[in-house]
Amino acid sequence: MQALFIGQTYIDVVFITDHMPTGDEKHVASDYAVSFGGNAVTAAFCCAKLGIVPDLIATAANDWLGRMFMDMCAKYAISLHGRKVNQSSLSFIMPKDGKRAIVRCRDDDHIHPFPMLNLGGCRALHVDGHQPDAAIHYAKVCREAGILTSLDGGGLRTNTHELLEFIDVAIVAERLCEQMDLTPEKMLDYLKSRGCKIGGITMGEKGLLWYDETGTVQVMPAMPIPRERVIDTNGAGDVFHGAYVYSYLAHPGKSWREHFDFARAASTFKIQRLGNEAGLPTLVDIAKVRHEFEVRV
Repeated sequence: MQALFIGQTYIDVVFITDHMPTGDEKHVASDYAVSFGGNAVTAAFCCAKLGIVPDLIATAANDWLGRMFMDMCAKYAISLHGRKVNQSSLSFIMPKDGKRAIVRCRDDDHIHPFPMLNLGGCRALHVDGHQPDAAIHYAKVCREAGILTSLDGGGLRTNTHELLEFIDVAIVAERLCEQMDLTPEKMLDYLKSRGCKIGGITMGEKGLLWYDETGTVQVMPAMPIPRERVIDTNGAGDVFHGAYVYSYLAHPGKSWREHFDFARAASTFKIQRLGNEAGLPTLVDIAKVRHEFEVRV
């Protein structure tokens, strides 16, 4: 095991349409994609696609969607440590104008305790707050063992405050700022107060506001991609997390600015493709994105 990711499994159905039918009405979408979903789950697939295959603790149901997800994990050689639920979780996502509307059906009523794994060789943990008992347990164990701990703070969860005490790298979404009634600057102060060595807020087209090991606050602008090329922003943050975890594992001597710059290019690739799987970049894809926008770290 080189890395462990923990999250909630979804199957994402993403569709493009200019009209949402209501009542007794039908409409034909112009395009669609079906793929794996979930914050840490998508990040794990991104890390695997880039070349470092992690282990994954995620929910698993014995239904046809669950079997579809197991096939997806097998395709990417991801070791899935399934935590049983009765029914697979499903997301219906409609991207439009750089935003996305989501309807979710979720089963997070875990039938069994989380699996206890041997972390020998593990160098990074990435969690998204789902499976709060597993997230807290492994964050504590990894912190004590000197293994990097990373959090995708996409939204406020029951364990967020407690979990942050054991997180080295906390990258949260603007949505968390809104839920906690904090400005982005105050959110950085909050992350510092919880002991996070690296903290940041992803702000879409406004880029990344973050601080480094010295506490210095800085802004990494988003890449200047033309709006008409933005197809599907869903999963862009998850790809960002998976890419910086990969970069840390592959190049531990590089700075966090370099890791985030790499991840920025990965998420720029994602938003130009429909669905999470189509949006997973290779190293060549990331190099092309950086070349196109002449990125300088």
